[in-house]
Amino acid sequence: MAQIKQTYNVEGMTCAACANSIESMLSSLSSVNEVRVNFSDESVYIDFDDQAIGEKQLAKTIKQIGYKLGSPVSEDSYADIENRMNQRFKWLRVKLITAIGFSVPVFVLSMFFEPVVSWENWILLVFSIPVIFFSGAEFYINAWKKARHGSTNMDTLVALGTGIAFLFSLFNTIYPSFLLSQGFEPHVYFETSVVIITLILLGRYWEERSKSRASSAIRELIGLKPEKVIIIRDGQQIEAQASTVKQGDHLLIRPGNKIPVDGKVVSGSSYVDESMLTGEPVPARRKENDYVYTGTVNQNGSMTIEAEKTGEETVLSQMIKTVRQAQSQKPAVQRLADKISSYFVPVVISLAIITFVIWMIWGTEPRFTYAFLTMLSVLIVACPCALGLATPTALMVGIGKGAKNGILIRNADSLEKAHKANILALDKTGTITHGKPVVSDIFTTGHFRERDYTVVKKIEEKSEHPLADAIVEKLKTYNENTEILHFENIPGKGVEAATPESKWLIGNEAFIRSRDVKISEEIARKAQNWASQARTIVFCVRDADIIALIAIEDPIRPSVYNAIKKIRKKGIEVILLTGDREETAKSIAKQAGIDNYRAGLLPSDKANIIKQYQEDGNTVIMAGDGINDAESLTVADIGIAMASGTDIAMESADITLVHSDLEHAYTAIQLALLTRKKIRQNLFWAFFYNVMAIPLAAGILYPFTGFLLSPMIAAGVMAMSSVSVVSNSLSMKRAKV
Repeated sequence: MAQIKQTYNVEGMTCAACANSIESMLSSLSSVNEVRVNFSDESVYIDFDDQAIGEKQLAKTIKQIGYKLGSPVSEDSYADIENRMNQRFKWLRVKLITAIGFSVPVFVLSMFFEPVVSWENWILLVFSIPVIFFSGAEFYINAWKKARHGSTNMDTLVALGTGIAFLFSLFNTIYPSFLLSQGFEPHVYFETSVVIITLILLGRYWEERSKSRASSAIRELIGLKPEKVIIIRDGQQIEAQASTVKQGDHLLIRPGNKIPVDGKVVSGSSYVDESMLTGEPVPARRKENDYVYTGTVNQNGSMTIEAEKTGEETVLSQMIKTVRQAQSQKPAVQRLADKISSYFVPVVISLAIITFVIWMIWGTEPRFTYAFLTMLSVLIVACPCALGLATPTALMVGIGKGAKNGILIRNADSLEKAHKANILALDKTGTITHGKPVVSDIFTTGHFRERDYTVVKKIEEKSEHPLADAIVEKLKTYNENTEILHFENIPGKGVEAATPESKWLIGNEAFIRSRDVKISEEIARKAQNWASQARTIVFCVRDADIIALIAIEDPIRPSVYNAIKKIRKKGIEVILLTGDREETAKSIAKQAGIDNYRAGLLPSDKANIIKQYQEDGNTVIMAGDGINDAESLTVADIGIAMASGTDIAMESADITLVHSDLEHAYTAIQLALLTRKKIRQNLFWAFFYNVMAIPLAAGILYPFTGFLLSPMIAAGVMAMSSVSVVSNSLSMKRAKV
């Protein structure tokens, strides 16, 4: 089977309920494994079997309910998406202005003037037609398409309410004698139809604006890419489009320029503003052999970089992809809201009918008028838009805010789980520590000579041991000519080498002792002291004499202690899981402020420990960066990967920290808690609104107070409920995390 995972543009979505409809239709197809609709940028992610069902069948399926499946989404096509959204926004504005222009006279004539001529109803009809058949046409079209497939959405409620009011008024205008003969006044409700449509269009207009703001994270990330670059070829500087850059090209980056690709500095140096990646306001010094990233800004010096990753391979492009995918994902709470919404519209229609019947049987005169108006109010006020918007708008804003702070949320469900987390498991290397060993100390004996540094450096340059690079880096300034006559690597122990003057041994203590080298008490104490501080000791021996001890360590990140302190204040227990030895784990845990640690673990051991915590009723966050962490990141309730780590770790995680810093892990937890809080607030008010509004619309207070909620006020309240939910979500943009 040819499994395809692709994101497509979708045309025709007008509200959050549309996204649910598309998702429901596509999910019903047997060869479709997963569907995620992103209402914010009008796209749909589909995982399907290409041999069993093709794109044409997918397009045909959603066309049946009034939507068009467009081309696959790419960064290049995002400008087209935005243009289409802008065109829709402008067209919506035209329809809204038209609706306002014609509905105001209808409202004024109906509400403030007694009929002075017999043909006034015809004037109201003429003014109502543009609102019904132009501004509000999509409500009726969409409702009809839904009805053909036995489904409903908010358009069904609007179409039923306004359509019944218009048709009833049209009948009374053309044939008023019918009701007169029955003893009823032939009232018309043109103002109800047109004002309701106008108010709902106004709500959608605000919703479109809010949707645009909520999806701004993707547009802003794409905007970080420069359009023009200067390529150096054959010594010539050539201005070209950024999209034409290929791997290996050399690019000149001038002060103030945005960096167009991920690459390495080959000449020059400068300070680079990397706040879009790290959130740090202070520019970072970047020199020869340092790595730079797309979208960061060169500050004050010129430099030449070699392109290593271009197009959609760059870190920035992966951020954009991650944000788009995460925004379309739904946590459990949203899936529950969607399920409720699927039953909500039929229930509301039933309640509207029951309301009509009750008023017709027990209502006061004119019974039909009251029954009709209360039925309309129930249909209009119960629109499920606020419920549909409650979760996705909060997720879109939360995920976008995270992206701006270097926190890429791949799995939206993690935002819902975070509030229950009570354990944070940490890998050591690359998570608590930098993941890159460095020489921290060198102790020399009386046998040491200054030129020995050069020999040690030359020998270590030939070594393949990971720690050799740290020694070479430390001794890089020693460049005397030295000939190495012999070199042999002894795996797991060290190396043997020879120069014209001497024989050399460089390795661990066991290796040195196996060659009968005498170790004095002073050297033994020094080695033991360093080992207790989680350092690796390298012995350097020349002609059977120890000339130096080199201490190598992987230092902890400066911000780790404070980050762990803040995380523990949240009531989250922090544990260290490492494959390193007991002494190293104990030392690192002490420096980081961690009380609980487990050492000498295999990757499967870490995963099993996490599973045991989960079986005991805990919710576990795991943070790591290596291939050996992939299993643990997947098993954990929430996996947090460091971007400085492996691709496998990042693919296994729910959240990726672009700036590999536990301070950002704390920020991610804070952001998750804030997003969940907003989702809960939105859902509460959406449910509370419907619970309170429907009985009011049905006239429950009328027997006691004489109060009735008019359909026009119901439409206004319904529109404002959606706006309030979106506004509450957008307030996260101003919140501190």
